[in-house]
Amino acid sequence: MSEALSVEVEGLVHTTPDGFVLRLPRWTLRRGAQVAVVGPSGSGKTTLLGLLAGLLVPRAGRLIVEGLELAAADEAARRTHRQRHIALLRQDFPVMEALSVEENVLLPFRLSPTRSLDGAARDRARRLLSALGLGGLLTRGAGRLSAGERQRVALARALVVRPRLLLCDEATASLDPAAAAQALTLAQTVCDEEGVTLLWVTHDLSLAARLPERLQLGGAS
Repeated sequence: MSEALSVEVEGLVHTTPDGFVLRLPRWTLRRGAQVAVVGPSGSGKTTLLGLLAGLLVPRAGRLIVEGLELAAADEAARRTHRQRHIALLRQDFPVMEALSVEENVLLPFRLSPTRSLDGAARDRARRLLSALGLGGLLTRGAGRLSAGERQRVALARALVVRPRLLLCDEATASLDPAAAAQALTLAQTVCDEEGVTLLWVTHDLSLAARLPERLQLGGAS
């Protein structure tokens, strides 16, 4: 796999428990790319993100993500790889309402024995929150945030561990169009500045149009 590639797929086949078969004959994704993943419901968008995150294992084919052949790796290796290199942001973007905004962003450091919650981690959390327009809300309880603010907290939490690959699964589906567009723009800006590869699953073609590349699953959308 070329060092310039984040993802390399060849002959990928995966079957879900309900019998759906996802096939991706060949696909490569360069590092730092920003891609909209689109397609009708049931076309395999969420399944693809699960495969890229190492949460699912393909039935056949090669799937190399950030240098690791996931199809050949055991569960422990995939989990370690995911913790080091991949962040997954879902639609529900849960926050701990009893914690402050800053404490929510720093949760990955408290939950992982391999990460150090030091001054550098706190500085990074604050820089990300500032970039996402939340710099003045560090001590506010997460239970007092709007849906859009919660989404940005979840985005900062995903990015604070310096992932190489950010996978967003309908991450703005519960936001109004203006808030969704703002969240995507902020995510793109941070990912561009840090060289993070971004995959953004969405049914909203107006959002998809904001991303420079597109992966279409399941025929015309």
